[in-house]
Amino acid sequence: MDLFTVLNLNELAAGLSNLPMFPYFDTAHYIVSVMALREQSGALEVSQRSPLACWFSSMLYCFGGAVLSGIIMAEAPVAPLANSTNVLLATLMWYLVFYCPLDAVYSCAAILPVRLVLTGMKEVTRTWKVLGGVTQASRKYKDGLFVMIAVGWAKGAGGGLISNFEQLIRGIWKPETNELLNMSYPTKVTLLGAVLFSLQQCQYLPLHTPQLILFYTAFIVTNKVRMMLTGSSSSPFALVESVCYKLLFARPLTSSAHPQSSAHPQSTAHPKSSAQAAKPVEVSEADGKDAPRNGSPPSCCSDAAESHRLSKNSKKTN
Repeated sequence: MDLFTVLNLNELAAGLSNLPMFPYFDTAHYIVSVMALREQSGALEVSQRSPLACWFSSMLYCFGGAVLSGIIMAEAPVAPLANSTNVLLATLMWYLVFYCPLDAVYSCAAILPVRLVLTGMKEVTRTWKVLGGVTQASRKYKDGLFVMIAVGWAKGAGGGLISNFEQLIRGIWKPETNELLNMSYPTKVTLLGAVLFSLQQCQYLPLHTPQLILFYTAFIVTNKVRMMLTGSSSSPFALVESVCYKLLFARPLTSSAHPQSSAHPQSTAHPKSSAQAAKPVEVSEADGKDAPRNGSPPSCCSDAAESHRLSKNSKKTN
């Protein structure tokens, strides 16, 4: 690309593409991931009540992408545990963040300049995770663009995509926090990276892999640092999302007259029926001449009772 040649960025791109992630960048990724778990509500209580559940949740935060991508590729989800060195390193970071005496490790890592450096290093590992997922899928599905996107997205943002399962381990069930319902910034930016690297792998983008690595890494690192410094949680894709939603997915508003008229079709259909139902039933003179009124007994019964009383009185007098 001419821009990279003019700015003399090809050497920087090549050096970044050959940068090893272990041990420093992986350590930063584990520390930031475990700190994110610790800052969840109720995580400290779980760490005291059940250290095993806390460790398992931490491993999902650290290796959730590898687990989810392995499930998608029909591979063993426990494959990340085969690398004992990484698991031991992540376990050490988990222990220091949660159980270090005087809370020294978490207090030092929570200092803003230190956290900025650790978060920037973690974002660098995100690039390699997305690229690794896309490359893994391209070996098995050479022309499977959507498979590459899915695997790259899962490997880069698997910890967020399986957050409901991780919460269930800690005894929390909040299905409304599903990442697909309310996508966070890391999930969105990872999806963008998966799309870009998949298009480049299928030769739809006129970029070499090191150049795309440099471009994408610089974007996610600078944007994440900006969000942390300004304390802003707004996504840089908010404007594009709003425009696309209004153009493609927003349903036209209907007039309020039709729902009201169709909601109660029987309320105005027969206006006289309610008045007729409210009237008391009147008995015609032909059918009910001798019908009792106001609860009084029939006249025949009253005449018989009167004659019986008179006969008894006459007997007493005799």
